[in-house]
Amino acid sequence: MPSPLFTAAVDLGATSGRVILGQWADNKLTLTEAHRFPNAYRELGGHAYWEVGTLWHEIQTGLRKAQGLLPAGAKLSSVGVDTWGCDHVLVNDAGRLVFPAHAYRDNRTQAGLAALAERGEAHLYTATGIPNVFYNTSLQLGEALARFPALKDIATRCLFLPDYFNFLLSGKMENELTIASTSQLLDVQGQEWSRTALDHFKIPPAWFTPPVLAGKKLGPVTSIPELDSAQVVVVPGHDTACAYDAMPASPDGGDLFISSGTWSLVGFENAKPLLGPEAMAARVANERTGLGGYRPLVNVVGLFLLEQTMADFKERPETAADWDSLISAAAAQPPPEILIDAADPAFTAPKSMRAAIDAHLKQRKATPPKTLAEYTRVICDSIGRGHAAAAANFEKMTGNKFRRILMVGGGSKNKLLCQATANACGIPVVSFNLEGTAVGNLTSQLVALGAVKNLATFRQLLAADLQQTSYSPA
Repeated sequence: MPSPLFTAAVDLGATSGRVILGQWADNKLTLTEAHRFPNAYRELGGHAYWEVGTLWHEIQTGLRKAQGLLPAGAKLSSVGVDTWGCDHVLVNDAGRLVFPAHAYRDNRTQAGLAALAERGEAHLYTATGIPNVFYNTSLQLGEALARFPALKDIATRCLFLPDYFNFLLSGKMENELTIASTSQLLDVQGQEWSRTALDHFKIPPAWFTPPVLAGKKLGPVTSIPELDSAQVVVVPGHDTACAYDAMPASPDGGDLFISSGTWSLVGFENAKPLLGPEAMAARVANERTGLGGYRPLVNVVGLFLLEQTMADFKERPETAADWDSLISAAAAQPPPEILIDAADPAFTAPKSMRAAIDAHLKQRKATPPKTLAEYTRVICDSIGRGHAAAAANFEKMTGNKFRRILMVGGGSKNKLLCQATANACGIPVVSFNLEGTAVGNLTSQLVALGAVKNLATFRQLLAADLQQTSYSPA
């Protein structure tokens, strides 16, 4: 095995994507950003779509740049892809797209969601361990088939976005477990698709193959000639699963995890799913780890609130110094007397987030903020309270007490949000200077290549050389 070993993580988020080059030597992982690019869904005819061709172009560009950063004579050993959850493509046997790639924020699923709410459909939660949420793949596919019944005759496979980009890289079609578990179509008690869910939404079972675990090698890159020495490795396709893998968690299970970004994914690792009426009421999603375990979590609306609010301000931060200045100004504001309920559906995809927040606060007899710093303060404090509510629900349902919170993602760099979370939860928050999703992606590749024994070993090695900041509750 070459030393150093070079691997590449393709890490796609809903607002930006990047290709990260990983160098593994002397039991240390060094990251270099090879390429970063914006990502956004586009409105067309009243619906929202991803520009899949643009994403594929950027992936190829990034991988070529990663190869170009290597020392003379060195080659990439592997490539892995992770993305946000639920979104997918429908293809024929040759892998050609037969239907446009809708974005999960498209409101086409709202009628189906309302119908589920009216009927209850608790049997779907019992079968899949995933609550009824507007972005679920189940609702997306159900709507598409209801509107376009001929899709059953045209499409032969459903590939989630990381599965699809793995196919474009390697020519091999596989469904990966963690991304499959976001769909509300996987059997919560095993690693097979749920016939209960597939039948309910009238989705052809033949569109899917049994999900594979992280670490499977799909073969060499076939679509980029200069990278044909690199293996395409199946990593946890859901970026949250990657982020969780990157956290140096205590082996005793006393840690709560938060992957903080557009969404805050609050959860923990467990040997079994968290089910029952309380879990369903709390909207616990029993997503999976790359190795087949469980990650009970809840989605708390995260920094999407701030990202969208800034669209209404001219003085938006552009540099790290600008962000530090904004967070410092927000922290200097007095604590808001009334917070916003981030779970309010009004915040899902408003035309103006600032107007939506103002209307929400007025309904609660509160005066809306005036400056960006004031909005930042109320948003961060409100997200912190959302984190605390999720933690309290988990403790109530499991009977366990969390001793600390491990936080990664863009929000982990936000000192105000970290402190607000510690204050609201009443336990320390440890934020890591860590590119969580990219590190988790690279970890699976290193284990698959035999460079690291297993995930537990990697976490131990990572913890020994990791910058972290602790926030005690005030």
